[in-house]
Amino acid sequence: MDTKRDILQFEVSLADVAPRVWRRIEVPASYSFWDLHVAVQDAMGWLDYHLHLFRVLNPVSRMVDEIGIPDEDGFLDDPVCLAGWKVPVSAYFHSVGTHAEYAYDFGDGWEHEIELVSIARRPTRIKYPRCVAGERACPPEDCGGPHGYAELLKVLKNRRHKEHTSMVEWLGRPFDASVFDPSSVRFDNPKTRWRRAFGGA
Repeated sequence: MDTKRDILQFEVSLADVAPRVWRRIEVPASYSFWDLHVAVQDAMGWLDYHLHLFRVLNPVSRMVDEIGIPDEDGFLDDPVCLAGWKVPVSAYFHSVGTHAEYAYDFGDGWEHEIELVSIARRPTRIKYPRCVAGERACPPEDCGGPHGYAELLKVLKNRRHKEHTSMVEWLGRPFDASVFDPSSVRFDNPKTRWRRAFGGA
């Protein structure tokens, strides 16, 4: 893999939600796990309000590594979490078919399956990252994970449900779970997101 010239295409699928919510994104092979995190957030439609974590098999140790935001206040026997901005994606995603798990919002418990589906030479005059395919809207933030989301959809579908009005007010916007347009995705600069999150420290 040429990290300066190659593009990695990933498929990201949200677990335990039916019908399936998924995205295909293309990112530079030079990306770090932090950069990939930002791309996943933006493509899925999450707002990056909560902690995240990648779990991926280390090709050298054959152990599962956790990559995300290290917890400086954690206990000594907690698993070591590697800083995502220090770890290149290419160190783990060597070949097509490599998988990783991506957890977001540990309270709601959103789990995603990430698979590397292709490695290709970067064409000229195309801006990356980009979202090339996908289906269905991202669940709203803080809706209670897969179970809470299923309940939300049930309430929204039934105008006579006693919680219908309060749920619509809580959402604060129209929500159609069936709608997703890849061309509508806008990607933030990962360096800018990092500076906002950590104050440039």
